[in-house]
Amino acid sequence: MFAFLWSLGAFIVALGILVAVHEWGHYYVARRCGVKVERFSIGFGKPLWRRMGKDGTEYVIAAIPLGGYVRMLDERVDQVKSEDRHRAFNNQSLGKRMAIIAAGPGVNFIFAILALWLMYAIGIQTVKPVVGDIQPDSIAARANLESGDTITSIGSKSTSDWESVNLELVSYIGEDSLPVEIRKSSGALRQLTFDTRDWQFDPDRESALSSLGFTPFRPDPTLAIGMVGDGSPASQADIQQGDRIVAVDGVKVEQWQDVVSVIQNRPGEALQLELERANTMVTTQVTIGERESVDGLQGYLGVSPEFEPWPEGYVFTHHYGPVEGLMKAADKTWRLVTLSIQMIGKLITGDVSVKSLSGPISIAQGAGVSAGYGLVYFLSFLALISVNLGIINLLPLPMLDGGHLMYYLIELITGKPVPEKVQEWGFRIGGMLLFTIMSIAIFNDISRIT
Repeated sequence: MFAFLWSLGAFIVALGILVAVHEWGHYYVARRCGVKVERFSIGFGKPLWRRMGKDGTEYVIAAIPLGGYVRMLDERVDQVKSEDRHRAFNNQSLGKRMAIIAAGPGVNFIFAILALWLMYAIGIQTVKPVVGDIQPDSIAARANLESGDTITSIGSKSTSDWESVNLELVSYIGEDSLPVEIRKSSGALRQLTFDTRDWQFDPDRESALSSLGFTPFRPDPTLAIGMVGDGSPASQADIQQGDRIVAVDGVKVEQWQDVVSVIQNRPGEALQLELERANTMVTTQVTIGERESVDGLQGYLGVSPEFEPWPEGYVFTHHYGPVEGLMKAADKTWRLVTLSIQMIGKLITGDVSVKSLSGPISIAQGAGVSAGYGLVYFLSFLALISVNLGIINLLPLPMLDGGHLMYYLIELITGKPVPEKVQEWGFRIGGMLLFTIMSIAIFNDISRIT
C-alpha cells in the first residue's frame, strides 16, 4: 500500500509540475502578445482552489490531475465586448497565434534542459559501461563481445555510462546491424558489428542488453543479506539485514548462486537456514514463497545480497559547472528529442510494437521509482517526460497543439483559414485517434501488472 501511495504522490507531483510548465508557456506568450487569458487551470473538473488575479485571470487547481488548460478570450466561443476585440485570440496575427500555441511544447523542452542542468549541478552517480556475462550463441557473442570490454560508443554517439548505452541501443531497434566500439582491457579500441536482423526485444520482459545477450558488470554477491523485503518469507522468518547464510538444510553453501538455485527450485517448501549473526550462529525455519515466472513456478525468499566493492574507476559522478552543465543538459535534451521522434517513426513503420506504449500507470510507477532513488533521479525522470510531453503535443493531430499549428501552416500557405467545418471534422478524427492510442497504452499498463 505504501508503494502505491508513494507512486501516486510522485505521479501527481510530476504531472502537476509538467502541466503547469506547459500551460505557463501558452499563458506567458499569450499575455506578451496582448491576449486576455480568462482561466489558467491545472487539472480538470471541479475546482479545489481558485483565485482571481489582478490581471483578470482566474487561477484554478482542479480535482482531476490529468492535464490542464489556458482559456483565452476568443470570439468563436465568447461574446466579446467591442473594446476587448483586440485582446481576443482569434483576432491576433497568424504569427502571434502560432507563437502562443508553440510556446507550450517549447517550454517543455526548456524545462527539460533546466532540470538536467540542475541534475548535473548536484551531481549524479553512474557506472562505467563494462560488460559482465555474455550469453553463449547470442547476438553479442556472435559479434565477439567479451566480458570485461568497455562500450565506448554506439554508432556515432559516445556512451559514458549504462544509461547512454541503453538509449543508443533502443535507437537501433528495427535496424539490420548495430555498430559498437569497445575498449579492451588492454586499452585497444575495436569496432564490432552486431547482426540485429533477428533481434527480438520485448521491453516488458527484459532489457535491451539482455535481449542482445549480455549484462553489465557488477561486483560478485556475497553470502551476507543486504536487503530484506517487507512482508517477504525472509522477514516472516526473522531473517535480518547483515545475516550471513552458512548452510541450507544442512548443506554448506559457498556462493550466492548456490542459495538462489535451492530457493528457486523448492517453491512452497519449508527449509532450515543456518545464519551467522554478529559472530553467533542462528538457525531458522522459512517457508519459501511461490511466484509465476516465464519458466514456471519458482520459489523466492525476498532478500538481496551485499556485493563486493566496485573496482576503482568503475563508479563516477557526472558533475559539471554552470556553463558545461548547461551545454551537457542541452545536448542530452536534444538527444531525447531525436530519440523520441525516432521511436514514433518506428511505431508507425511497425519496427516497434504498440505493446511498448506506456500510459499513466507506467508513468506513475516510473515517478515513484525515480523519486525513491533521490532528487537527481527524479529530475532526470521529469526531463524525460517533459520532452515526451512536448513531442506528443507537437504531433499534427487536431486536439493537440501540433494540430492547431498544422491548420495555421495551411493558412500561411493558402492565405486563408481552414474552414470551420474541416476543422471540426479534424477535431473529431483527432479525438478518436487520441482515445485509441490512450486506450492501447492503458491496456498495456494493465497487462503489465496482471
